[in-house]
Order: sequence, then C-alpha cells, then structure tokens
Amino acid sequence: MQQSLLCYNYPDMRSVLQNKDKFTDLKEVKTIYMGSPEISRIVLEGLLDLGLDVVAVISNEDKPVGRKAILTPTPVKSLALERGIPVYTPHRIRQDYEFLKDIECNIILTMAYGQIVPQEVLDHPRLGALNLHGSLLPSLRGAAPIQRALDLGLKETGITLMEMVDKMDAGRMFDKVKIQIEDDENYSSLCLKMAKASIEAVKRSLLDVLNGDNLGEEQDESLVTFASKITPEDEKLDFSWTCEQFVHRVAALSLTPGAYCYLGQDKIKILGAKVAEKETKAEFGTIVEAKKRLLVQCGDGLVEILSLLPAGKKQMDARSFCNGRELLGKKLS
Repeated sequence: MQQSLLCYNYPDMRSVLQNKDKFTDLKEVKTIYMGSPEISRIVLEGLLDLGLDVVAVISNEDKPVGRKAILTPTPVKSLALERGIPVYTPHRIRQDYEFLKDIECNIILTMAYGQIVPQEVLDHPRLGALNLHGSLLPSLRGAAPIQRALDLGLKETGITLMEMVDKMDAGRMFDKVKIQIEDDENYSSLCLKMAKASIEAVKRSLLDVLNGDNLGEEQDESLVTFASKITPEDEKLDFSWTCEQFVHRVAALSLTPGAYCYLGQDKIKILGAKVAEKETKAEFGTIVEAKKRLLVQCGDGLVEILSLLPAGKKQMDARSFCNGRELLGKKLS
C-alpha cells in the first residue's frame, strides 16, 4: 500500500469549529459506528483494538440465511454484541432515527452500512460524520466501488476517509491509502486489503481531522466516475465477452456472490479464471479441453477455469471437476 499526501488548504468544516478541546487519543472519541458486512466487521474490530470508543453501532436488520432461512445478524452486529456495544437496526434509517437522541457522541464513522443516511442523522454528532469509502475518490462513487474496480481491470484502487454530506460520496477528502490490485486478486482478497487500509487511515488521520489540523480537500467534480450497484443480471456470465471481460467479472464477484453459468440445466459458479490463449477454436462457451485444465472458448480467445462451485456441492478446482465427467465439446451458457 502507498500513502497519498493531500493539500489541506480549505476552510474549516462546521463540525470542526465546534471542537474546542483537542483530542489526544482515540479512546476519547465517542463514536457511533455504522456498518453491516464482513469487511465492515473487520474494520470495527481493528478500531476497537486501537481503542476507539464506540458507544453504539447501527447496522442492517437480521436476514434469513441458508436453506433453512435462519434469521442471522450482520457480521458487524454480531461483533458489537460480543463486545457489549449497544446495537440499533432500523428498517429504514431515513424514517427511523429517533433513537439517536439518547446517544451522546462526537462523530459518526461509517464503513459499508448499506443504506442512504439522511441529513438529520449526519447532523447528530457534535463533530460531524465521516465515511470510509472503497475507492480513490472522486473515482468510483457509489454502491460497489470494490467490485467495479476489479470489473474494470484497474491496477490500483484504495480507501478514502471523507466527510459525509447529503450527496452520494461527494464530501471533502481527508486521507487516502492506495492499494495495488494484483493479477490474481478477487473481491474477497481485495476486501481484506481495504479493511486494513481503512484502519490505517483512521489511525493516521482521525484525530487530526477532529482537532482541525487536517482540513481536507474538495473533490474535483470533473473527475467523478460512478460504481453502480451489482445486480442479479451482472452475475450471469456471457462467453461472447472478451477473455479479459470474463476474467474481470469472475474476480469482481468472487468469492461472493459468485458469477455463474449453466452446464445443461446445472448452475455452476465460476470462482477463479485466467486468460489462457488468444485463439478461436470453437463456438462461444464450448469446452475445448477438460483434463488437467478446463479451457472454454470466449469471444476473443480461451479462458482457463481455475475453481468452481457446482450447485449443491463444495468449491473445487477445475481438475477435480473434470474427473469422471465427459466435458469435451460440451457448452457452458
């Protein structure tokens, strides 16, 4: 990871002007933490280990999981309960935020909460609200910056510690940590890097922001790009894509939710793939080798499938999948 240096030459934000006493330790910062998925849980755990005083957690509601639809809390909620931190799970925080009036805090800190936060909530903390966004802003504002960085085949991304305002990911930037995207990177591995970078950014910059020593940098609106939400349609693979498009989509959705295709009527999630050869040997989706390697024809060449998750089975490598199956010449669609 590489650090980026920001120019802090902008006027103070409203919240900093209200801060009369200097913070000297994260233990002094009463924080409401907002987050839901596993990446956010890792960040929360790291911040608690640093000593951040998390007085409450706001997370999404419990959801049914698995075939038996067992009602399950978010990873962030589970950790908060383990640590004895009060948890609130409003169905729609735009309508349900009255509980905040009983919570005294200095800031709100958000990492992948999953709902749009209204201005009334942003105004609650004495010193404002901050967000850890999974891109190097102003690039990739929006719901899925980590997935879209992989889907676009970017070689670099990062985390931005930013001010939350009533416009999507448009606030002032206080710190950035750059992350290199390796050739074998996928969504799960990149999330781990993002979590570590988020903890680093908070450790390095939060006290300076709250004390008014880091005034941030406005985003250049001419450089804004967007990272649209991942839809169910995005999860279906298309073998007419170029090899690079195919491999990037697999990486963006692996290990979860997983990009998929069909072998006959059987649904298969493809969890790992790489470009094999820029050669056309058959129709799109045709399996042209299925022994030690599993090669499939794409739009401009062959991709090698590395790992798969057949429906109702465990994840396996391609060689295990090929064993005992007559796959040569069959088509994936």
